[in-house]
Amino acid sequence: MDVDKNPESVPGAAADTPVDPEAFIQVKSRRTQKRKLEQDGADMDTEQQVASKRPQFPPISGERLKGPTEMRKIAIPSHRYTPLKENWLKIYTPIVENLHLQVRFNLKSRMVEIKTCKDTQDIGSLTKATDFVKAFVLGFQVEDSLALIRLDELFLESFDVTDVKPLKGDHLSRAIGRIAGKGGKTKFTIENVTKTRIVLADTKIHLLGSFQNIKMARTAICNLILGSPPSKVYGNIRVVASRSAERF
Repeated sequence: MDVDKNPESVPGAAADTPVDPEAFIQVKSRRTQKRKLEQDGADMDTEQQVASKRPQFPPISGERLKGPTEMRKIAIPSHRYTPLKENWLKIYTPIVENLHLQVRFNLKSRMVEIKTCKDTQDIGSLTKATDFVKAFVLGFQVEDSLALIRLDELFLESFDVTDVKPLKGDHLSRAIGRIAGKGGKTKFTIENVTKTRIVLADTKIHLLGSFQNIKMARTAICNLILGSPPSKVYGNIRVVASRSAERF
């Protein structure tokens, strides 16, 4: 007896239509739901316990927030005694009247001592006054050093000529001469273009200005030390300065 192999003739045969996966919804078991509810309840209980155990302190007064009196000492080299004596009133006035600090020059230890007092309002005033005196000791003018007190974006940076390139004898003297220029022309040009102040003290170079300006001046000085001609350095710093001015 022949059996028809066609599936359509067989009653109850499955259709060839594809199965839609979105039609099936996965049902979570009740056990997992109970566990999550128990964990959430335990977390809420622990949070309430932690909140109840947190200590509560009264607000701190302004005097206690300032902390104890602090003192900074700045050593004065022998070649800066006379300029310090001549400009002492210009140094003393902004530190005492504007920053409300106490300052004195200790004759025994040869140091300028700056100290906070009860009238000091800003905690950062001591750091500003210290940077101001350090800038004057390094050789900057009092008017240029005062910018460290008035502005927050100014910094001091120092490096040695031999840090860029190990030079000795006449080679070192020529490198310093290239930085200064004839009559200080090169140094003044770098200062004006980069809006910084530069002090050449033997092989030490001190820079005063903002972070970006110090970076431009340091790059120009390093190129001069490595032997680049001043005309090329002028062109490079002018291009960089114009780009930074357009950017800001």
